[in-house]
Amino acid sequence: MKQVNMHEAKTHLSRLVDEAAAGQSFVICKAGKPMVRVTPLVQSGDLAPVSSRLGLLRGACSVPNDFDQMGQEAIANLFEGIAES
Repeated sequence: MKQVNMHEAKTHLSRLVDEAAAGQSFVICKAGKPMVRVTPLVQSGDLAPVSSRLGLLRGACSVPNDFDQMGQEAIANLFEGIAES
C-alpha cells in the first residue's frame, strides 16, 4: 500500500483523494509512523440495507419463568464454601 508523509498529503490532497476514490488506498505517515489509512467509500446507491439483529433468535429459544432462581442453591453453596457431594 502506498505511504505518503504528512507534508506530501497536505500538498497533494486533492490528487490523493481522487486516487483513493478510484480504488488506490494509501496510508498517511507522520515522522515515518503510519497514522491513518485513506480508502474509498462505496457509493450511497451501492450500500446494502443493514438488517437489524434485534430479535434474531425470536422463536428459536425460550427463557424459563424461573430463570432468575435457577441454580440458586448451588450458587449459595459456592458463596458459603459448602462442597456439593
